Amino acid sequence: MRLVALVALTMTAFAANSVLNRLALAGTGTGPLAFAALRLVAGAAMLSLLVQAQGGRGRLVAALSLPKAAALTLYMLGFSLAYRWLDAGLGALLLFGGVQLTMFAGAAVLGEALGRRRIAGGVAATAGLIWLLWPSGEVRVEPAGAALMLAAALGWGLYSLMGRRTRDPLAATAGSFLLAALPVLVAALSLWDGMSRAGALLAILSGAVTSGLGYALWYRLLPQIPSAVAAVAQLTVPPIAIAGGMIVLGEAPGLRFLGATAVILGGVLYAVLPRRS
Repeated sequence: MRLVALVALTMTAFAANSVLNRLALAGTGTGPLAFAALRLVAGAAMLSLLVQAQGGRGRLVAALSLPKAAALTLYMLGFSLAYRWLDAGLGALLLFGGVQLTMFAGAAVLGEALGRRRIAGGVAATAGLIWLLWPSGEVRVEPAGAALMLAAALGWGLYSLMGRRTRDPLAATAGSFLLAALPVLVAALSLWDGMSRAGALLAILSGAVTSGLGYALWYRLLPQIPSAVAAVAQLTVPPIAIAGGMIVLGEAPGLRFLGATAVILGGVLYAVLPRRS
């Protein structure tokens, strides 16, 4: 039960990231690249301070990993740049669909048993996600935006798969943030898209708390859950984020949101709960 509660807390942190990102980019004059760069810097600073307080610089150096940092960089840059071409709903659909495919494929390569329940639950939850996020009216998918978002999905999927072998989650996350901050910062300064005071505050909150601490908690949990379960669980993030946005913006949930969320949660529960005799 404790593991389920911690996974739910992590998914809520991921959803809070989406809400903070939406708030920053919607009306503060802050661009996605600038937001991502400050988010990484704030996360790296917070996590490095925590590692220093607990074990010193040697622990951080020992946890540095170029593959993890490369995967995190791919996710951050792909995610930030994709929204220059994609609608928010379609972007989230490509991201979470791509993450699920990456992690299911990774589980198969690693020899993990997927099981019919996990596959069926994942398919059902994905169908609910499509219902929830599919744009109304004519759908136009820009190839550049779609490619970038799928690259981001690949990056996050690989980052999550590599977290299953992490022995020091806090230091590993800190090291990944430190190494990923440099290329993302260079990209943001080269293609500067604006930063406001309000956007900076939201980026710092996202980086230091919901990203930094949330990702560290995710790395702590990943060794305890199968990759397929971790993939399916992340499909709950969009409805949590939309619900959070409704609360912040004072919006009432519609029938489509309620129905799609029920399908998503039903699929996730079917995939992750053990079958009773």
